[in-house]
Amino acid sequence: MAVEVKRYAFTVDEFHRMARAGIFAEDERVELIEGDIIEMTPIGPEHSACVDRLTEFFITQLRGRAIVRVQSPIRLGERSEPVPDLAVLRRREDFYRQNLPGPDDTLLVIEVSDTSLAYDQQVKIPLYGRSGIPEAWVVDLNGRTLTAYRQPHSQGYRQALTFGPDGAVAPLAFPDLVLNVGWLFG
Repeated sequence: MAVEVKRYAFTVDEFHRMARAGIFAEDERVELIEGDIIEMTPIGPEHSACVDRLTEFFITQLRGRAIVRVQSPIRLGERSEPVPDLAVLRRREDFYRQNLPGPDDTLLVIEVSDTSLAYDQQVKIPLYGRSGIPEAWVVDLNGRTLTAYRQPHSQGYRQALTFGPDGAVAPLAFPDLVLNVGWLFG
């Protein structure tokens, strides 16, 4: 006999109210994915170094052209507020002071994965694609690859291009920025 269990899907507004009420510890790393509050995996030194390399690369190259956000939320509708490792946003003079950026503001998201690879590929990347974000990258620290997901559609992305340490990739929004993949791994 099957038991039907109803799940309560939180909204972004409820998620924010819980945070303001102190339900989450100040240093607790959580994100809202399709109504579920998800505990994010811890960040290790290799992960941090890769995020730092990406941050330096994009900030240096995009100064005055885009906003680069590190481990900050983006709002994807009423029930999702993921926290990508890095997001490249359309430049706005107010730096999104009044509201979080959404899919129309987001040019590229990047997830750096070591223990979270399956989750990033199976949950977060399809969510970014369904939301209409034009491009998402996953840096696989263990496999030493970068996969660029492009052409968003209702199930995720139509295209996935994987580059090894000898490869190079440029974001669709900034084709003049060529990133040597091997450099990410030190």
